[in-house]
Amino acid sequence: MTIELATLSFSILLGFVHIVLSSHAVSMQRGYRWTASARDDAVPPLSGLAGRLDRALHNYLETFPFFAAAVLTAHVTDRHGSLTIWGTQLYFWARVAYLPLYAFGIPLVRSVVWNIAAIGIALILAALL
Repeated sequence: MTIELATLSFSILLGFVHIVLSSHAVSMQRGYRWTASARDDAVPPLSGLAGRLDRALHNYLETFPFFAAAVLTAHVTDRHGSLTIWGTQLYFWARVAYLPLYAFGIPLVRSVVWNIAAIGIALILAALL
């Protein structure tokens, strides 16, 4: 398995970490009965940690498909090298750092870290061109 595919695999696990943390925080705020319900009734927006974890999850889900598509395209076209390795590593480790930064509500640094992850995707795309 290439470094890029291994990093993609770890990024999938990171996605599950996002889901688990967010869903438990939501359940803590709204209650486990709400979590087990059909969720048909309107509820107020999430706040605090639960809201931040939910937004971090949605942010991850916005970037991950582009990352996965870039990594898989690099794999299928056999484009492996320093750009793809750096790109996957930057994306993964920036996304690992992003989660606690968002959870604890740390501004600015969180945005810089998001941009580092985006640069990671850009590096993979540059390797494809």
